[in-house]
Amino acid sequence: MVSSDLLLEGVNLMLFGMGFVFLFLTSLVGVTSTMSKVVTRFFPDPLPAAPAPRAAAPAAAASDDNELVAAITAAIKMHRDKQS
Repeated sequence: MVSSDLLLEGVNLMLFGMGFVFLFLTSLVGVTSTMSKVVTRFFPDPLPAAPAPRAAAPAAAASDDNELVAAITAAIKMHRDKQS
């Protein structure tokens, strides 16, 4: 074979291969889009449930915070006394 015939055969094969890949990817995008539309039509996302009303915080929480602060303060004082 002549080198020009080989070159033309290579270009022909390249164009055929690139055309096939382009058609395959285009059809893949079309099928995926169609499948997505079908799924969202027949299986829509459920509506989010309404949040439950929150109960007011009891007044005992303030005393718990005071006890917590006192315990942390005592622990820090004990740690500093041990260090010195």
